[in-house]
This record gives sequence, structure tokens and C-alpha cells, in this order.
Amino acid sequence: MARAARRVREYRSGTFPNGMDYLTWGQGPKTLLFVQGGPGSFVPQGVLRGVFRREFAAYQEAGYAIWIVTRRRNMPESHTSADMAADYARLIAEEFGGRVDLVVAESFGGMIGQYLAARHPRSFGHIAMVVTAAELSAWGKDVDERMAAAVAAGDPGRAGTVLAEYLLPGPRTRWLRELLGPVVGRRVLDPAGCPAADILTESRAELAFDARAVLPLIRPPVLLLCGGRDAFFPRTVAEETARLIPDCTLIVYERWGHLRAGSSRRVPRDVLAFVRSR
Repeated sequence: MARAARRVREYRSGTFPNGMDYLTWGQGPKTLLFVQGGPGSFVPQGVLRGVFRREFAAYQEAGYAIWIVTRRRNMPESHTSADMAADYARLIAEEFGGRVDLVVAESFGGMIGQYLAARHPRSFGHIAMVVTAAELSAWGKDVDERMAAAVAAGDPGRAGTVLAEYLLPGPRTRWLRELLGPVVGRRVLDPAGCPAADILTESRAELAFDARAVLPLIRPPVLLLCGGRDAFFPRTVAEETARLIPDCTLIVYERWGHLRAGSSRRVPRDVLAFVRSR
């Protein structure tokens, strides 16, 4: 009981002056900045905090203080992934002394991470990009666009039904998605967590995203982790991404799709091994 109470007190959350929300825990001397997926970004609440804590336990044990930082609120409609990367770079300059030790950027966050690495390389010591690549697949664009539109329309049940396609794609499981949609929407998509307009802005940025032109400009070493069966970022595109980055270590989790690869306990192990090797 006392241990659980200490963990609750250890969490700190708030909003930076630039409108980016955060959740942080851990007292280590090193700083890990996590750039989460989307469209939409939120500070984990309730049971999700425990999920994130378990996923980041290895980093905390390795001496990192964990910072989950959302995109800024009320972004301009024209805000791009490159603009969001600039937001994170300014945040690092203003709130973290100009540099964090490790950036872990996942999925849509990894799209932002590609621009952070290309245009703001002094903002971090190491960077790992997880289940991401130079461009989202056509199927992924369709799913995320429909999910963002449902959230913006104030229909969390429909958004949850679309979100269920992450795990249950294809026409044969449509009935199950329709059944689970309202439950998924209520539990995962908190309308108070991210303004609908920002979700649409991120969706537009995701649909327009193609980082191939800037990837050769990346100078820091990059770790790229992908799933061999990822429908959002196919292996062929991930391999192309790795070839375009001058110093890129690519690790493929052969049998896993997007969610399974991104949440695997292998991720922190491989990231920490990469950091030690560099």
C-alpha cells in the first residue's frame, strides 16, 4: 500500500507555458522525452498510467526521468509535422536546458521525430524511432482520417469502432468492431484530452507527410524499430527509410504488427543497447 502511494505521489503533470501538457515520473539524472503517436495526443490517465509505467520501467531503472509531452494545444490548422518538431525543439531549449538525453518517438510521434533529427539535431543525445517510417500506408491514412473525423464530430462510439480496426482489420470482424466501438471510444478516446481541432490538424499533417527529402540530412545516429507485419508502416517503407538516413540501425520484429511491436518489452531493451553502443 505504501509503495503504491509513493508511486502516485511520484507522478507530476501540468502544462508548459507553450501549451504542451506533460506527465513525468522518475528521479534519474538523465532525461527521456517520449513523443507519442496520434492523431491526437494526451496525458495518460487512470489505468493507462500503469500501462505506460510498466512499458517505461526499464528506462527508469537505467537512470532516466520519464517525460511524456503532448503536442501543443490549439495549433494552427496549417501546422505540419515539421512545425510540431520545431515546437518540441523550442520546448527542449526553454524547459530542458537545450538538450534531452534520449528521445523515443513512436508512430506519428516518429514522423515528428524524423524532422526533429533532421532539423534540430542538437536537441538530444540519442534518438529512437519506433513503428514509424517516411510515409504512412494508404490503409493507415484511411483509418486515421476516419477516426479523426469521428472524434471531431463528437462521436466517440464511431471513433472507437474505427480504432478497433487497429486490432481487428477486415470485413469479417466488422460486427465485432461495431460491438466494441462504444466501449473502446469511452475508455480510450477522452474528449477532454485533446481538442478536436488539434486532432484534425494532426490528421492533415499525417496525410501530407513524406519525409524522404529530409532523411538524408539527418546526421545523428538513429535507431529505427519496426514490425514486420505493420500495416501502417510496411516493412518495405521502413527499410527504405533506413537506407535514406546516413547512420541508421534498423531492427525488425518479424512477426509483429504495429501495436504489438510498439508495446513490446523488446523496445526499451533494444533502445538502451543502442544508447550504450553509441
